[in-house]
Amino acid sequence: MNISLKELTNKAKNFLPQPIFRSYHFLLALFGAIIFGFPSKRIRVIGVTGTSGKSSVVNLISLILKEGGRRVASLSSVEFAIHEEKWPNKLKMTMPGRFFIQRFLSRAVKEKCDYAVIEVSSQGIEQSRHKFINFEASVFTNLSPEHIEAHGGFENYKKAKGKLFSSTKNIHILNLDDKHSPYFLGFEAREKYGYRLKNCDPDIKKTNAQIQIKSQNIIEAESIRKSVDGISFFVKNKEFNMKLRGKFNVYNALAAISAGLSQNIDLETCKKALLKARIIPGRMEVVVSSPFRIVIDYAVTPDNLENIYKEINELFLPKNLICVFGACGGGRDKWKRPALGEIASRYCRKILLTNEDPYDEDPAQILSMIKSGIQNPKFHPQNLYEILDRKKAIEKAISLAKEGDVVIITGKGCEPWICLAGGKKIPWDDKKIALDAFRGKKYEKELI
Repeated sequence: MNISLKELTNKAKNFLPQPIFRSYHFLLALFGAIIFGFPSKRIRVIGVTGTSGKSSVVNLISLILKEGGRRVASLSSVEFAIHEEKWPNKLKMTMPGRFFIQRFLSRAVKEKCDYAVIEVSSQGIEQSRHKFINFEASVFTNLSPEHIEAHGGFENYKKAKGKLFSSTKNIHILNLDDKHSPYFLGFEAREKYGYRLKNCDPDIKKTNAQIQIKSQNIIEAESIRKSVDGISFFVKNKEFNMKLRGKFNVYNALAAISAGLSQNIDLETCKKALLKARIIPGRMEVVVSSPFRIVIDYAVTPDNLENIYKEINELFLPKNLICVFGACGGGRDKWKRPALGEIASRYCRKILLTNEDPYDEDPAQILSMIKSGIQNPKFHPQNLYEILDRKKAIEKAISLAKEGDVVIITGKGCEPWICLAGGKKIPWDDKKIALDAFRGKKYEKELI
């Protein structure tokens, strides 16, 4: 009988004591580093962690480094890149396995890359995937509840993220507006950078003073302007303009600017790089703009979902917001399912509940748990649709849309698979399905 290493690992979890299992992961990381000759010793590695924004920050840091004349490799949940070569991440893993990462870094070294910028996940950290990688710098984006059941609580989730900073001794880059930043500020580093919006929380300012971050290392955005065409803001009296939308992309840009400055790349170079930034597939991606809009986004946590709904309402002023979403199965974060439903009932005129990645759970039960959170008295029950077939749900949402509406499809982004029971995966593409359905409404000329 053929069985993959991943399947064998999953089976081993059920009967091996945790200390042995942790040792197993550690040894795999060590063997991977030995086999590929500890490649991170010959390249500067920047790790990006947090609950959301990681892929975008990896992309923006890479752009800044390239604009600064560096050769760059990058690894994110969206794609892999080594200098000019790019290919999509079809592994459905934010942070691939230890052998993959070490092989990737080895290839980057052979291609004479100066930097590798990689997403670092909490589950990857718990499985020692970050071990034997010499991180030049670590970036913290933000923190909100996710993978809580997998980690056994939010504090464990936070501590997992903290392990990246405890192992990075050179440079720490932190979102000072996040309420959990004081925890990450507590880890020692040769140099620290902080970024925030101008109206930073005064309590966090006090924490900054206590640890004495150099004033020139605190990067603030002010005079922020948002529009349907993008965002603009000032940093140290220099105006930045980007094609990306949403306040959260101001934070992502500040993280990248901080990383660039930490590597001796000046603000003017950062500005030129960020002007070239384009929408990452599946990240607030507007795929149709008229007569109504269709937006694809990866949002999977309550905070993500609320933020994307807020931004859409502020930017596009929709007549009606029509949302399509579900929740991941496999026992993942069941607590958030009612919360997702509650948020949608506050922002959306019509809700279409559907499959996301049910894995081995009953899809109907997942939808029932989401539905239990829809208790807003202002939301009319007749505007709730439960359609397990995700393709049919997307098609239905688009059939309901009228001029001036926005259809927002969340939970998958650009992921190429839907994961079912027994390890089965089916090819998937939210964007293609949405565009096919839109064409069915005879609006081909309005595609952007």
